[in-house]
Amino acid sequence: MRALRLQRWKSEPELVEVPEPAPGPGQVVVRVGGAGACHSDLHLMDDFDEGSVPWNPPFTLGHENAGWVHALGDGVTGLTVGQPVAVFGAWGCGTCARCRVGVDPYCENPAGAPVPGGGGGLGLDGGMAEFELVPDARHVVPLPAGLDPVDAAPLTDAGLTPYHAIRRSWHRLAPGSTTVVIGIGGLGHVGVQILKATTATRVIAVDTRADALRLAEECGADLTVPSGTTAAEEIRQATGGLGADLVLDFVGADATLALGAAVARTVSDLAIVGIGGGTLPVGFFSVPYEMSVATTYWGSRPELIEVLDLGARGLVRPKTVRLPLDDALTAYRRMRDGTLDGRAVIVP
Repeated sequence: MRALRLQRWKSEPELVEVPEPAPGPGQVVVRVGGAGACHSDLHLMDDFDEGSVPWNPPFTLGHENAGWVHALGDGVTGLTVGQPVAVFGAWGCGTCARCRVGVDPYCENPAGAPVPGGGGGLGLDGGMAEFELVPDARHVVPLPAGLDPVDAAPLTDAGLTPYHAIRRSWHRLAPGSTTVVIGIGGLGHVGVQILKATTATRVIAVDTRADALRLAEECGADLTVPSGTTAAEEIRQATGGLGADLVLDFVGADATLALGAAVARTVSDLAIVGIGGGTLPVGFFSVPYEMSVATTYWGSRPELIEVLDLGARGLVRPKTVRLPLDDALTAYRRMRDGTLDGRAVIVP
């Protein structure tokens, strides 16, 4: 079968022929219907060196995947061949307290995981291929009726990641609250949809690009603000001087983190989702009183089930561009130069 593989750090992936996987006991092979191209894949191609993470190439890219059950290993129950499914992408040990409740991204026994801190497309072979081997059937989530695998694929990361970051702050997002979303890209525009579908908060979207702000409006943002020297003042004025109850930073650069702290309200949350390499000085007088700052990574398997339900009901639908496997590199190049609108889904 064909697969898009990262052969070495700091290189472009290559489309090559590899053997079709066969499931062992407890494993599942998924025929891939869609595999999302994620901005974090660019960090794998451009930024990482040996030792940056506890795993190395070669491996097949693609960590947000959905398709149909193709083959079942011995002992797998509850799934049938041909059933549409999504793949939960973070693969932990399965036995620690976090993994037992489905929070594999925060696995506390990395030595027992298939690949420490990774999963399919992150150290092990992912979904940018005709088939994907999932090492444990618990990572295979049946799709709700009416949700096509191509539409489900980006929900496994571009949906799940912002959903987790928002869900942990639901208690702050009552009527009268405000959320600022910084960065309306592949995750940010989905975050706006999730906020509108699950909370009563007012949403203010911030980006440098006019087309991104238009996308935010299409997704339900109540106000859009161009990023720049006056952005903090505009947001403060829009909130009556109070600031935001939640700031979601999908960029994570120095400038966006500084903006987030400048517009946050007292007793608020700042969630750093983007891995732009920025830092935020935190001291008693440098941030608002009782502002909590947190990094978030992916989400839990129970949360994925909730996201898929939102997708099946049409409440959350990432804007996608569908490309064949032959054009997967085109998706990454467009992502790198900022010309990709929404999320690219590779359809093998």
